[in-house]
Amino acid sequence: MDLKTEIKNKKLIIFDLDGTLIDSLEIWNRVDEKLVSIIRGDGKTTIDNMQVVRNEALRLFATSPNPYEDYCGRLKELYQSKMSFEEIFTLRYNIAGKMLVEDINYKPYAPEFIKKLKAEGKILAIASAAQGKNMNIYRTQNQNLISKARFDDYFDIIYTRNDCKEIKPNPEVFLKVLDTTGISAEDAFVFEDALVGIEASKKAGIKCCAVYDRFSDHERDEINALADYTIDSYQELL
Repeated sequence: MDLKTEIKNKKLIIFDLDGTLIDSLEIWNRVDEKLVSIIRGDGKTTIDNMQVVRNEALRLFATSPNPYEDYCGRLKELYQSKMSFEEIFTLRYNIAGKMLVEDINYKPYAPEFIKKLKAEGKILAIASAAQGKNMNIYRTQNQNLISKARFDDYFDIIYTRNDCKEIKPNPEVFLKVLDTTGISAEDAFVFEDALVGIEASKKAGIKCCAVYDRFSDHERDEINALADYTIDSYQELL
């Protein structure tokens, strides 16, 4: 079955957020590079493999009550910082604040695709490991997103890290969406960009499409092997 037909037959469409729906991973890399330059104290702002370091840490701490705090603790250890992990965690979100409001935007053709799905009567959901406070910024302050397709106008359900005990690759967030809507896994479909998200989708029994994001290139072979479909851009579905 081709992807357009697959989507047409589904009732519920679930999107990951960072790297899938919004173009944000470069921003978070910039945030973490600046963070590391401060806690390391050398002023160097380019860090090799920042994306890989973060992904590995979040996978390691997936069952933690707050994986992002543990990630900051990991940075403290890696770079032998005298700061506490709490101080590093607070600093990270202070650095991110302005960027989340001004710099983050939708991935190309994502707003048009969202509107198309909504017009077709689909139930739409966001299932993300993003912090709830970041989601609130996107929903209420980021005019790039609000002006093109305000989340609350198009998404029936929005779940973040704050709504779940565990993060992907655990399937909890997807299972929570299914439970809330009462829709079966067979009638749902997921869009993801990263390997952990695709793994979580498969564990939940939901078919998925990998949306290309260059920051997942280090996992590209595994992503393409596990995903049911792949696209380079939402334009292919319009």
